[in-house]
Parts: sequence; structure tokens; C-alpha cells
Amino acid sequence: MRMGSLSVGKKNAFTLVEILIVVVILGILAAVVTAQFAGASESAQEETTRHELQKLRRAIEIYMTRNGNALPNVVAGDGTWGEIVQPGEYLSGPPQNSWVGGPNAGVIIIRDTPDDAYQTTHGWIYDDTTGQVWAGGFDGNDEPYAK
Repeated sequence: MRMGSLSVGKKNAFTLVEILIVVVILGILAAVVTAQFAGASESAQEETTRHELQKLRRAIEIYMTRNGNALPNVVAGDGTWGEIVQPGEYLSGPPQNSWVGGPNAGVIIIRDTPDDAYQTTHGWIYDDTTGQVWAGGFDGNDEPYAK
């Protein structure tokens, strides 16, 4: 006599332990990837600020060459670069300091020395006697201070 087709079959499913192992592995991978992106983001901010600083310095040099060594009319404030921010002439818009970021990334202060530590109060430092410009949060060698 046959027992019929009532046999206990094994279901194909994941056990709780297997699911936990997969979750842990995914968590580790996510932590590694997030750390890499965080470093890439800071590196991009640093390089963007250096690039903006070089554009700004070139624009001031060109302005001075075209105007008999006269300095542009730069005043302290938010993006107040005077004559060097003219589309098609020098700069198409006020530069932003990505390293400082936030609402003060375009703020200019007038001073004759670069920053001595990281700060978030201004994006640029302009020396109105020499035409020298520095990025806020960077030292005199154009190296960023740690955030």
C-alpha cells in the first residue's frame, strides 16, 4: 500500500542566520563606500576653491594690465568684486569658496594676510593695497586648513 503523495517537502527559503549575514555584509560595504565618497567630496571642494582662486587672481592681473596697474574697486561684502565681475570681460559671476561653503562662501573681507585657521565667516580675503587675494580657510601657500 502506498502512503499517497503526503510527503513532507523541504521548502527553499533563507534562514534567519543567512539573512543576518547578508545584512551585515551590506552594512560593511555601505560604510566603506560612504567613507570614500565623504573624502571625495572634501577633495572636490578643495580643488574647486583652488580653481576659483586661480581664476580670480588671473582676472585681477588682466584687469591691472588693461588699466595701467590700477586695482579693481573691490569692497568688503557678499560678492562685491567691482569691475572684474562683468560677463565677457573678466569673470561672469562672483566666485564661491566651496571649502567654506554655506551663505558666506562669496563674502569678501579686506585684509593684508591670509587666514590662520579654518573659518566660515568669509570666502575670500582681498588686500586692497597690493591686489593679492586668498581663499578663506586656506593658508598663505593655498593649502586648506582642516575643517
